[in-house]
Amino acid sequence: MNTWLLAWRNLLRNRRRSLTTLLAMVIGLVAILIFGGYRSNILYGTQTGFVQQTGHLQIQRKGYFLDGGDNPTAYGIAGYEGLLARLRQDPVLAPMLVIATPTLQLGGIAGNFSGGVSRSVMATGLIPEDRNRMLEWNDYGVISYAQPLPLVGAPADAVLVGMGVARKLKLCTLLKSADCVPVGPPAAGEGAGVPDDIAALSSLEGKARAQSAENRIEMLAATARGAPNVASLNVIKASNMGIKALDDVYMAMHLAQAQRLIYGVTTPQVTAILIQLRHTGQIPAARQRLAELLAESGQEGLEVLDFDTLNPTYRQTNEFMDSMFGFIALLIGVIVLFTIGNTMSTAVVERTAEIGTLRAMGLRRSGIRRLFLCEALQLGLIGAAIGVLTALGVAYAINHSGWSWTPPGYAYAYLILVRVGEDLPLLAGSVTGIIAVTLLSAWWPARRAARWVIVDALRHA
Repeated sequence: MNTWLLAWRNLLRNRRRSLTTLLAMVIGLVAILIFGGYRSNILYGTQTGFVQQTGHLQIQRKGYFLDGGDNPTAYGIAGYEGLLARLRQDPVLAPMLVIATPTLQLGGIAGNFSGGVSRSVMATGLIPEDRNRMLEWNDYGVISYAQPLPLVGAPADAVLVGMGVARKLKLCTLLKSADCVPVGPPAAGEGAGVPDDIAALSSLEGKARAQSAENRIEMLAATARGAPNVASLNVIKASNMGIKALDDVYMAMHLAQAQRLIYGVTTPQVTAILIQLRHTGQIPAARQRLAELLAESGQEGLEVLDFDTLNPTYRQTNEFMDSMFGFIALLIGVIVLFTIGNTMSTAVVERTAEIGTLRAMGLRRSGIRRLFLCEALQLGLIGAAIGVLTALGVAYAINHSGWSWTPPGYAYAYLILVRVGEDLPLLAGSVTGIIAVTLLSAWWPARRAARWVIVDALRHA
């Protein structure tokens, strides 16, 4: 107790030096917490977005992820209904599940063939009710930009497209843009028309609909047997997908419609089963159980991939933000280390006579070390408390400022947010780190003070 009181008295006796040291610690801790909170918001936000879209895990046929994206017929999962039922009823896996749903990825050509415009698309066949439930996942409480799919209750031929697809196909009623010019019949001499076989397929599908419907398109895809198949589709909405590369090829439709395009009257299949868990930390246990279930059912040709593998961007973002945070934390730590070390070294020089007196009164060398370390610890605790409170105030101001930015390759802006109070590991790690740096910077001056010879120290009186 005497050591703590004496250390506190020494801090108050040198207020200016103590305040200068505290200021360096507070600024350093605030900088670490604000950037760490920004990093946490980005990582949790990107993870939430990927989990909402692709689930935590996916069951696919081996090789599909690397080579089968454009060939769903060669990598289809037959008998997926039975596998889904087994997953949902498994006593180990079921408590972890939010939802397990099938999907079919296919490529094709979509266009207003009568107007002579078309473009390639990557379509996703899905169950709208399941996907909307997936979009509700928000385990970290971040701001979610996901919008429910309006395909629920829509007719079987209803589809969604990205804004880029709608712009290319001149779906002006969906774009609501003054720059959009509706297409008309191609003028003579403008160039080669649509091939006769595609035009014939389109005309067969289009007999039952009015030619004036501006939101009607056709999609051409290859069936499981290799022959082309075409479907007349009704675009009910064009959505901004956020990422331009995706916005230019995106299409979503009912799973049954996609299966009819690819498999016709044959037994339908899917390219993946999406599995969304209650918590990301359950991935290892769920993955192990899925591997056991697939082995028991004789499905050796299937594999389980996590969202980290399916979305390399997430891992790359993690690595980039971790490297930036580590560099900033190291830089601030070095600054704080030298600032406190200089303060404590100056205190040793100024208090040489005091050290000699204390030693002459019987205080051991370990007591001298303990005295200086107590001063550093008190500085660290006070600086950590002030730094945390200041960081929470700065974070609140930033989160309510409305600042936004548009990431590279994205089509719309995101709010700039920081998660300080919500990220307890960041708070605990930063506070522990700043206190550890404070004690480390005080250790060498304290050791030097304890090694003073009593006679030499008293000579400075």
